[in-house]
Amino acid sequence: MFKKRLVSTILSCLLLILILVNVLLAIGNQSLQSEAGERQQAIAQAIQLEGLYQHVVSLIAERAVKTNDAQLKELLTASGFSLNNPEAGTSRR
Repeated sequence: MFKKRLVSTILSCLLLILILVNVLLAIGNQSLQSEAGERQQAIAQAIQLEGLYQHVVSLIAERAVKTNDAQLKELLTASGFSLNNPEAGTSRR
């Protein structure tokens, strides 16, 4: 009888530990899913704005070439853009 009770108690404690581990893993998983969702949203927003950014850079490059503005050209070059062909706009390195 004592042996059955001891085994029963040990199994109950083991079950309780497994339940606690499961809860902790679920909380950690929820946190990771939330972080992944935020990153996915940021990527989607960046993709939506990419066309706008390219248009703005093209306008700045056109302005730099038309006015021969050295500061704008330096800004574009420092940002990784080159003004190889003024007719075609800018190209990225």
